[in-house]
Amino acid sequence: MTANYFNPVQIVYGAGSLARLPELLAGRKAALVTFPEARAIGLLARLESVLGDSLACVIDHVRPNPDVAELAQTWETFWRDQANTEVIIAVGGGSTIDTAKALMVGNDRGRFDQMVAGLASQDPFSPTRFKKLIAVPTTAGTGSEVTPWATIWDREQQKKYSLHLRETWPDFAIIDPELMLSLPAAVTLQSGLDALSHALESIWNSNANPVSDTFAIAAVREILEVLPALMLDPENLALRGRMALSALKAGMAFSNTKTALAHSISYEMTLRHGLPHGIACSFTLPMVLEFAIGYSPERDHVLSQALGLPLSEAPRHLANFIEALGVKTRFSEYGVDQAEAQEMLQRAQLGARGKNFVGKISLEKMNGFEIH
Repeated sequence: MTANYFNPVQIVYGAGSLARLPELLAGRKAALVTFPEARAIGLLARLESVLGDSLACVIDHVRPNPDVAELAQTWETFWRDQANTEVIIAVGGGSTIDTAKALMVGNDRGRFDQMVAGLASQDPFSPTRFKKLIAVPTTAGTGSEVTPWATIWDREQQKKYSLHLRETWPDFAIIDPELMLSLPAAVTLQSGLDALSHALESIWNSNANPVSDTFAIAAVREILEVLPALMLDPENLALRGRMALSALKAGMAFSNTKTALAHSISYEMTLRHGLPHGIACSFTLPMVLEFAIGYSPERDHVLSQALGLPLSEAPRHLANFIEALGVKTRFSEYGVDQAEAQEMLQRAQLGARGKNFVGKISLEKMNGFEIH
């Protein structure tokens, strides 16, 4: 077997590592992208103190699941006013880092609609100007700090776009578990399940390789152990650190494989049914696991290593794990009946991420499986 693995992101890990920002900037000016609550919890003041005169501007109105209508003015203003700022520092969850990645790339026209048209494959999008990115996740789950992808939504058109350029890899990822101590329980849970999804999705994946498998196996094992304990003891810095490292490993795994069927399903569940991303991509994991088993002896072996039990027991065990955390695992519990669930599953298989799934789920197989 041959394999190719690539990840150019330099990782800085450990409690207090946020203080290394000036060192990584090396005298360059930076734009800070963060979330609205950063000011109220004191994070923005801390960042302003750390960055000092290096801070050129602050963009702190990032919302969950960045939408093209919200991004347009921010992007055009940024490229008009901060054309000479070299670095973007993204401090927040996946939506913050995705927003920063969208801001990384500019064009000569200074029009955001040209990017949207390119993402929708209507017109070629050829960015001509670029910023560097330092990604500082405040959640343990996104993985965006070590991948080149950004998800951008168009709620009006009910579409999801993926921005992916060689220039959208972050230069640095700072993983500081101290930043995660104040995370609300719901965000801790959603991001943790997102990380679990990333790890499993990289295993039942046609792009999997021995290096990605190594990261994925370690991430699954650790998340299954740490996440329930963390939900009971959210102020435990050691548990926050272990969860952050697990999410990082999951990110390193899918940075080369991309995600697969569960994520492909999740986009429609988020757009049409309003599920938060971490729930939308994780509630189907037991079902997708059951579909994945048996397509490849090699993939089955890796899944068994990751989950630590016979695969005949694994789907039910995984469902019990997710349900014990308070997350429902059936479509019907989210208002989706059997017919709509089957149609959604068929569409998901045809999506870019769905095509990464190791197997093909026939209509006959769906009819023989109660997926709702």
